[in-house]
Amino acid sequence: MTTALIADDEPHLARFLREQLAALWPELQIVATARNGLEAAAAIDEHEPDLAFLDIRMPGLTGLEVAQGIEGSTRVVFVTAYDEFAVQAFEQAALDYLLKPVTTERLGRSVQRLRATLEMAPTAPAEPDARLASALRQLQPTPGSPAPTLRWIRASAGEVTHQVPINEVIFFRADDKYTCVHTAAREHLIRTPIAELAAQLDPNEFWQVHRSTLISLAHLESTRRDEASRLWLRLRGHAHELPVSRAYVHLFKAM
Repeated sequence: MTTALIADDEPHLARFLREQLAALWPELQIVATARNGLEAAAAIDEHEPDLAFLDIRMPGLTGLEVAQGIEGSTRVVFVTAYDEFAVQAFEQAALDYLLKPVTTERLGRSVQRLRATLEMAPTAPAEPDARLASALRQLQPTPGSPAPTLRWIRASAGEVTHQVPINEVIFFRADDKYTCVHTAAREHLIRTPIAELAAQLDPNEFWQVHRSTLISLAHLESTRRDEASRLWLRLRGHAHELPVSRAYVHLFKAM
């Protein structure tokens, strides 16, 4: 019987993957579910599963770091929300990758590929550190080079995690311990600070206009100066104007 481990810091995403695998691959035995990279590494050492479905961004250790430390024959399937740049690197280091949100159709194709691979070489050792280390280096930007930009925002609400495409975000605003993600359809709360978001967003698409606000230039409709010469922005899909602090007014002089 083929055995597998699932590692994801979002329990409902791990549960979804487990349920889908049970339907698509009934003979597959899930021997452990890990909530972070450290748990995943320990469970792989203990159970030595044939497969490990590893989320990339996990507390403690990333999925790549977990994979780098595998000493047995466990093969890796990455589950990631990274963009195509990262996926191209993963292709050289894993049996497969699954882009979030994972669809049943895509998972079905992955199961077919995994079963065929394991049947051909069920005990072959994992392709180890050299290619994974290369992928890890490609994901860690060198000084002066831009980091990979976000394509999705993961916003949890209870047991549900919404995958919000970046191009649907109108603006981000810091709100006490959270950051509010505003789209035309609804608002989401995430724990990522504004400063961290700014570092991961494309500066040609998102501008910080206030210490607590990042806006999408694609949704910028107009600017207005009031009687006190304060600058205000109107964004498509949002009913209220947003203020621009003095430190960021210069960004709009060329407009």
